[in-house]
Amino acid sequence: MLAGLAGALALVVSLSVATAGGASKSPAQHSVAAAVKPPKVANAAALKRKYKGQKITFVGDSVGNSHKRDLLLAARFTKDTGIKVNVVPHPAASDASYSQLVRAFSQKSSSIDVAMIDVVWPGAFAPYLVDLKPKLGKQAKLHSKGIIQNDTVKGHLVAMPWFGDFGILYYRTDLLKKYNYNGPPKTWAQLFAMAKKIQDGEQKDNNNFYGFVFQGNSYEGLTCDALEWIASSGGGNYIDNGKVTINNAKARTILDLFRAQIGKTTPRGVTSYQEGEAHNAFVGGNAAFMRNWPYAYSIAAGADSKVKGKFNVTTLPHGAGGKSVGTVGGWQLAVSKYSKHKDAAIEFVRYMTSPGVEKFDAIYNTNVPTIPAVARDKAVVKANPYLKPEIANVIRVTRPARFLGTHYNEGSKDIYQGISQILNGTPAKNVLPGIASKLQRLVR
Repeated sequence: MLAGLAGALALVVSLSVATAGGASKSPAQHSVAAAVKPPKVANAAALKRKYKGQKITFVGDSVGNSHKRDLLLAARFTKDTGIKVNVVPHPAASDASYSQLVRAFSQKSSSIDVAMIDVVWPGAFAPYLVDLKPKLGKQAKLHSKGIIQNDTVKGHLVAMPWFGDFGILYYRTDLLKKYNYNGPPKTWAQLFAMAKKIQDGEQKDNNNFYGFVFQGNSYEGLTCDALEWIASSGGGNYIDNGKVTINNAKARTILDLFRAQIGKTTPRGVTSYQEGEAHNAFVGGNAAFMRNWPYAYSIAAGADSKVKGKFNVTTLPHGAGGKSVGTVGGWQLAVSKYSKHKDAAIEFVRYMTSPGVEKFDAIYNTNVPTIPAVARDKAVVKANPYLKPEIANVIRVTRPARFLGTHYNEGSKDIYQGISQILNGTPAKNVLPGIASKLQRLVR
């Protein structure tokens, strides 16, 4: 299901970095992001004649400024078409969002018309989703081929790409300079050494300051983070070529390294952090380093940020002898088979995955376009200077959805609950065999 997806996302990003530059947005760039407006709906008059007065519910985003973006886009769509859109943010944790959709689909509920779904979910949810190919097949050709392949199950286009994602490292440029570092860390060991030195210095004036924050809560985000730690250390991708590989020496070493840092260079409470808690700490000036997704760039560079003009981003560190990687993320839009207004819902998806909206999203919310032509747009490149060649070319790693199929959510839960045990004090050698055994039972 995920074949070619990593390469496709790398292509999308590489197309957007030809002229990418500095560390943070200038005031002029901020005004552009603030002033950009949702685009008009194409063929709006015809849609209004056909669907005016119909109501649909969209389960959208909840991280950072994403819900506000969804409200702006829905309001424009409603204004132009007369189709009323009720925007409901999904739970912040991806796996909680998955469970929400499972409940609705299993009950054949019409309460959800359009839903954003994680890049690893199309295979699991395909039986409950409308085939979009008849109406959106032409528009699908604008998007990266690999992501369209990911969203096509048994010949049916069950979702449309909305935006891409990948893990990156945020760091304080002013503090690296203050503590005589010439650049960001290349390895995890270097990161923790730098984090400790900066933390010790900054805590003299700020007890809330810590070296490094990430998504350490027991949820899907931890599956993504830990995949980066292990894969960048040469420990594999949890499941490789159908074989469960998580229980190995390199995985044990890097996981124990992270376990040793909890409460030392990270807040003790990082084991309860999701994306929001991590970006709040960094944007609030209380962390030297942060692992997060691209959306956080727009917040860190925002007018209310305490680190505006004082940060930059790069690839995540790697383990000894390993290479930097980034977990593939991204979200798609799908229409429920149980929707009472499928055609109106499809038109909303058409609008939300159009070039105009992807451009708006990239400028307003620093999300990565899935349409190569949009990624090349000068305004998009100008608004996203964090997209650098080394990030574009980083190795992409994918969660093991193709090996777990409909059992992916269960398998991911086994992974993140086990990793959480390790972060909370249990040696990796006592946990990884159990995770491996559980995964083995789920592999298709």
